[in-house]
Amino acid sequence: MKSFLEWFKGSTKIKRWMFLILVGISLTCYSFAKILVTKEIDFVILAQIIGMFVVGFICVVVGIIYIQRRLLELIIEANDDATEKGKKAKVNMKSLIFNKKVYEEGPKIVVIGGGFGLDNVIEGLKKYTNNITAIVTMSDYGRGSSMSRQALDALPLNDIKESIIAMSDREDLMRDLMNLRFSNERLRGLNFGDVFLTGMNELYSNMSEAIQKSTEVLNITGKVIPVTLDEITICAELNDGTVIEQKDRIPEVVTQKVESINRIFISPSNCQPAPGVLEAIESAEAIILGPGSLYTNVIPNLLVKNVSKAIKESKAIKLYVSNIMTEEGQTDNYTLADHVKAIQAHAGKGVFDLVLADTEEVMPEFVRIYNRAGSEIVEANISDTTNLGVKVIERNMSCVKNDKIRHNPDIIASTIMDLICNELKFEDKQNETEYLLINSVLKEQKKLQKKRAKEALRRKGNVKKEVPQVKKGKKSKFATKYKDRVQSIQTSNEITAENRRVADEENRRQQEELERQQNNNNQEKRQDKKQKKKKKR
Repeated sequence: MKSFLEWFKGSTKIKRWMFLILVGISLTCYSFAKILVTKEIDFVILAQIIGMFVVGFICVVVGIIYIQRRLLELIIEANDDATEKGKKAKVNMKSLIFNKKVYEEGPKIVVIGGGFGLDNVIEGLKKYTNNITAIVTMSDYGRGSSMSRQALDALPLNDIKESIIAMSDREDLMRDLMNLRFSNERLRGLNFGDVFLTGMNELYSNMSEAIQKSTEVLNITGKVIPVTLDEITICAELNDGTVIEQKDRIPEVVTQKVESINRIFISPSNCQPAPGVLEAIESAEAIILGPGSLYTNVIPNLLVKNVSKAIKESKAIKLYVSNIMTEEGQTDNYTLADHVKAIQAHAGKGVFDLVLADTEEVMPEFVRIYNRAGSEIVEANISDTTNLGVKVIERNMSCVKNDKIRHNPDIIASTIMDLICNELKFEDKQNETEYLLINSVLKEQKKLQKKRAKEALRRKGNVKKEVPQVKKGKKSKFATKYKDRVQSIQTSNEITAENRRVADEENRRQQEELERQQNNNNQEKRQDKKQKKKKKR
């Protein structure tokens, strides 16, 4: 009885459709009764009876459709135990034996790249689907191996481990586990992630299969595939012809020589994609490229044989997520269009059709920290980027995590899911499970985003009340919102500039004094020489 009554709770949102069905049945029955008891029927009465019957019938049909749709959403919510979505499933639907792998029927998404940017994309997407395939580069060949890798003779698996962590339901616990260094005397210094993946590799004698089986053992969302199993080196050629054959030294040499990167290439150039890479790209409904280090995490994946070709031939939604900040020694002074040009120069046009650009107003304090490290905000020059044959989607997708500017995983994921939903609508698939699933979760995530945005504004301490109203067209929103902060930074910069000017002036004065003294000494020496010559004569 208790389980039955739970169907009538407000959170189920079913009562409204039950009421609509009852109204429809009542109108239909009334129209039948009316036609039976009426002795004489003229046109007006007949029109009323027909009208009531049609309205009643439509109410019944609409009510049945929407109650079935809501039941499907409730079943999905109640059986979703992979992420926080399951927390809101308060209705006891477990008695309805349903396939708990319903999220595996979600859209197939391939993410390509490496580093923290890729992990942020995965973190957002795993709330919508289990069909995520991360294709990452084995990019740390050529760098000094850790003691753990040397002892185990292990492959470079750092990006693989980070992707496994990002796909885990309990990221903190998985990170602690994968980064654990044993204190046991016999195992001292060894990393658990290296030990585990090396053991799986020995078990299956194939690293690609070993990684796939590892994701099953660890019960993570999606799959992780290395872009190639060949031992590759990422090399850079600078504009002056200098070739750098070690990935880690690229930023250092670029900065020292004050030369920009002309091209990136991998050695050997004919390395083969790992098993499953091309198949994942071919079957994908969406392919996401980036974000990440442009020349060392993003482009190298496209240089592996047949990868860029497979992406171009795919009919999936192809999206490039742009970086928020430039990277010293790689993309100094790069705009959004420069990032797109670099990818097209290496892989050709058609690798992606859409570009996701950040238009969020990052707080000046954090921008200044990045400026000191040689980075700056990537300018979103929309018109120049559009002229390159791609469409730009603007989103406020930057956020601050642990004092670092990062991509907001929820914004990226919801944008991707919006694109997929629109594609499904275009194909007239609104009633399929995939669309219902995405749409249901998307609505909830958007509500959460709005709620978090309001809470963030509240924490900032009523900024709107403190900042005077400014007429439109007079000042930008950024200038108004961060007026005090910008002013303090400008004042600080002015003081620093003044101090530098004074110091330069003092140095110049001291230099002039030294030069004057040196000239005087030289004159005295010349006079002494003249006097000595006169005495000799």
